[in-house]
Amino acid sequence: MTKVLVSSEPDDQIGVDLLSCFEDVEVLLYDPSEPVLTAAQRQAEILVVSARGSHRPIPLVAQLPDLKMTQLLSAGTDEWAPHVPTDVVLASARGGHAHSVSEWVLSAVLCLYRGWPALLDYQRAGTWAHRKVAPDTVAGKRALIIGAGHIGAASAERLRKLDATTTLVASTAREGVHGADDIPSLIADHDIVVIAAPLTPDTRGLVDQKFLATMPDGALLINVGRGEIVDTDALISELRNERLRAALDVTSPEPLPPGHPLFSCPGVIISPHMSKNVPGTAKRCYEVAVQQIKTFLDGGVPSNIELRR
Repeated sequence: MTKVLVSSEPDDQIGVDLLSCFEDVEVLLYDPSEPVLTAAQRQAEILVVSARGSHRPIPLVAQLPDLKMTQLLSAGTDEWAPHVPTDVVLASARGGHAHSVSEWVLSAVLCLYRGWPALLDYQRAGTWAHRKVAPDTVAGKRALIIGAGHIGAASAERLRKLDATTTLVASTAREGVHGADDIPSLIADHDIVVIAAPLTPDTRGLVDQKFLATMPDGALLINVGRGEIVDTDALISELRNERLRAALDVTSPEPLPPGHPLFSCPGVIISPHMSKNVPGTAKRCYEVAVQQIKTFLDGGVPSNIELRR
């Protein structure tokens, strides 16, 4: 009987229900905010990280001597990788966030292209005007999507339905997808850049001053990957000059402290790392996670495993 730790919080009940159907699994509930596990909880071999506030259970890893697998509900593993021993399987719920995050990407593009921030300012002021609004169409625009996983591919599909042209980039090239080495030559030819890549040593600081300076005037940067991929100071400089626009679901630092310069920059919309937070996301992520766990219990290699050294 394999003991699996699952969060006791309401968002995680779907995981309890799905895993309880396994004959050889005993589900043990835990409180992600409780820093100490009970003797029974310490016997767990699989830890499923809570759906919200996923960083909270990190200290519990050291209390699990029999741990064989850590299953995340996030698309990325960078937050957890340094804390999980390399002999413990670390798997993500990659694929579970594609619908919600790609929808956020599309909404952000439309919001800025159709001038909604300025229109809402006029509405709040009770003014029937559009002097500061310069609406544009997504049709015919060129979008460079860095990160060709589920989220990047879903974002490309949504943008293509608005008659935009999309270019996908992954760490290594494959059919229909450019490799990372092509990025410098692609930037200047695209009106929209979507960052949907995980945080790795290669992507950290990728969008630096040179990258931003290469983007065309009026181009739009969208980040749903990780805040550390973008040089915040360099982006602030471009925004203040009103040369570029941005839509950010992730930032560096995160959370942004009160009064941070990004909040007051022109041409930027910011959401507090919530692009995936819509009804049904937890269920989709748990469905992916449970499949990963089943593969592991059956002696296979989960498809979303994080390869580490």
